[in-house]
Amino acid sequence: MHPAPLRTTDYHTAGEPFRIVEEVPVTIPGRTVAERRVAAAADPEVQRLRQILCYEPRGHADMYGGFIVPPDDDGADLGVLFWHKDGFSTACGHGTIALGVWAVQTGRVTAPADGAVDVVIDVPSGRVTARVHLEASRVVSVGFRNVPSYVLARDLVVPTSRGDVRATLSYGGAIYANVDASDLGLTVTPENLAELITVGREVKWALNDHEAAQHPDDPRLSGVYGTILFEEAGPSDFEEAGPSDFEEAGPTDFEEAGPTDGPDVHQRNVTVFADGEVDRSPCGSGTCARVAVLAADGRLAPGARLVHDSVVGSTFVARVLGTVDAGGRPAVLPEVSGMGYRTGEHTFHVDPHDPLVPGFVLR
Repeated sequence: MHPAPLRTTDYHTAGEPFRIVEEVPVTIPGRTVAERRVAAAADPEVQRLRQILCYEPRGHADMYGGFIVPPDDDGADLGVLFWHKDGFSTACGHGTIALGVWAVQTGRVTAPADGAVDVVIDVPSGRVTARVHLEASRVVSVGFRNVPSYVLARDLVVPTSRGDVRATLSYGGAIYANVDASDLGLTVTPENLAELITVGREVKWALNDHEAAQHPDDPRLSGVYGTILFEEAGPSDFEEAGPSDFEEAGPTDFEEAGPTDGPDVHQRNVTVFADGEVDRSPCGSGTCARVAVLAADGRLAPGARLVHDSVVGSTFVARVLGTVDAGGRPAVLPEVSGMGYRTGEHTFHVDPHDPLVPGFVLR
């Protein structure tokens, strides 16, 4: 397949790239976005398209993006299939934030000059909402409400090249292994990135087929997507956030979060996902998975914030909006706030005589 020119709009959210393909030149069948993800993974033509856009020389080993697809029904503004160098993911918080900005900036969703508008997006793990805030017609921030998030298993002992570590599995649209970097003798800094990637991959693959990593309701969501290597970052001097983006939601949606009963939590993390890919942002769905753990530990009370830094120093701010029952399991409804910025618009070409198609991955 040598497709016609491929047009994309590129964003970054807290440093992590997100390449948007609005006009997908391949038909991806399915009644829902979750079904389309399965179809895309099984279709060599769709996989080749993903590789062309993600692999070098048009992308790189840590590239990320999404195909815009129809939503599940009229209740959402759009659907998206998230992709990376190794395949199609079930969730993406930084991509959800970027899509909220993109939908408003392109006029796909009409927004006020001052105020906020919701962009409702169907993703493989469910329906999420990005609330886009504007001042003088400029997007200034996005807060997204994710699917219910919860802890799956604790104290799983994993052998690594740096010794045994304990991991907690939690779900935030995808399943993550949470590991305290200090247990490895590491700090979350760019200087330690090679070691963090190595251990992140070891933990992911050690637990990927573990019985605890099976999603309790939907096998399509099973498996460990990534490893979150975190550390405490000390008291936060982050600017005080305003009221919750979704505070007006009624008790029929989730338990109303009351006044905060505890202090903020400030942590730093690097999320190593897929097969050794590094999230430059604090990881949106991973932040939701961390919120679930911290809430279950009693460290993050409703209304309190997780100030979540990335390995490059960018920040997301997360809160527990309330609690829900997720198939008989206690879960939290997290909100993560950040901002996405457009970095460029591209028209990619595939020369039929080019021997390096779809490309290659070099780290």
